[in-house]
Amino acid sequence: MHLSGLEPLVLNENSNFINVGERTNVAGSRKFLRLIKEERFDEALDIARHQVDGGAQIIDINFDDGLIDGKEAMVRFLNLIAAEPDICRVPIMIDSSKWEIIEAGLQVVQGKCVVNSISLKEGEDKFIWEAKQIKRYGAAVIVMAFDEVGQADNYERRIEIAKRSYKILVDIVHFPSEDIIFDLNIFPVATGM
Repeated sequence: MHLSGLEPLVLNENSNFINVGERTNVAGSRKFLRLIKEERFDEALDIARHQVDGGAQIIDINFDDGLIDGKEAMVRFLNLIAAEPDICRVPIMIDSSKWEIIEAGLQVVQGKCVVNSISLKEGEDKFIWEAKQIKRYGAAVIVMAFDEVGQADNYERRIEIAKRSYKILVDIVHFPSEDIIFDLNIFPVATGM
């Protein structure tokens, strides 16, 4: 997998653990959420900078909060990041449960990013449509282990959903297999959530 900000990030079978900075996610940092709500974007940029300085190889950006215009915040923040070489040198993970926010991010992000995430939760048609859009923008994708029945809650279901998703992405959408990441819900299943 090849991702990029200003600098390339090449992942292969010899790659070790990849550090994803989650502090520029309104669900991952109360401070970040407060700064965004108060429109203190310059201070919010410092959080992104601190993550990169601390070793984050990808930074996850999410504005899914009912009190925030997520689409506007995503565009504004990504444009600010693009002007900061010490931050935008790493790839971005555009993280949202709302397609309009993801697409707004894809339209302005520089380099090759990762979209977090799509799933079969709302059926194959929507999954295929979103995957085609992500492919058109040249991004990689995270696929969650959900389908029309619900979250994969055991090994067999995780494998079943991953195989089905992979087959659709590769055989129907012609998505590059090296640009697919699976999130198999190990943490939620292990914690009983």
